[in-house]
Amino acid sequence: MLQSKNATPIKNTKLKTEYTQRLHHIQPVGAAFFVTFRLYGSLPKRDLHVLKDKYEQKIYQIKQQKINTHQKNLQIFTLRKQYLVEYDSLLDGIKSGPMYLEEDHVKDILKQQLHRFDNELYTLICYCIMSNHVHLLIDTGFQISDIDDDSQIDMHYKPLDLIMKSIKGPSGWYSNKFLQRTGQFWERESYDIYIRNEKMLNNVISYTLENPVKAGIVENWEDFPGNYLKVD
Repeated sequence: MLQSKNATPIKNTKLKTEYTQRLHHIQPVGAAFFVTFRLYGSLPKRDLHVLKDKYEQKIYQIKQQKINTHQKNLQIFTLRKQYLVEYDSLLDGIKSGPMYLEEDHVKDILKQQLHRFDNELYTLICYCIMSNHVHLLIDTGFQISDIDDDSQIDMHYKPLDLIMKSIKGPSGWYSNKFLQRTGQFWERESYDIYIRNEKMLNNVISYTLENPVKAGIVENWEDFPGNYLKVD
């Protein structure tokens, strides 16, 4: 299911592929990404700080080890996946705060934006829209599948952070209009992790679609109206 160039993401580029805001982001050009984004104010800041501090300490300890760079990167990547699971558990456990995505029309607004860029900026693989957060799996390799000269990539490729702005901006605006509210709709920063191989891809698909089952909302993922899986 991964695009042909996705297995070896492009490195010869001036595009920013790694940066840190409140979270650390590694976004290779042409990779597939698992993204979790949430409603503004959906998690207590204290809980987030505790979780973030715990993993920053673990990552710091790994960086101090006298092991090769590959081993360090692998251990840090594993920690990032563990962080995601705990982050997701926090979101699933929230019983108060904004739950705008429970509204069918708001859900439809977001679905329209997610599908809008399918086969344009990415291949939309699957998603799960919960009451206060969203899991999204996309493959940006679609953008570079027809580019033979890597020098053209910087001009034509739209990186993940801009893709997410293109999704969150309109969906937040139209949702606010429908809900007759003003103010920030989405948390600005998303959590993302890139997909390294087909095995990880399949695991993430299962993780995404089974989210409402794990939360006790439905017995079968196919019955959840917020789930989508592209069928080839």
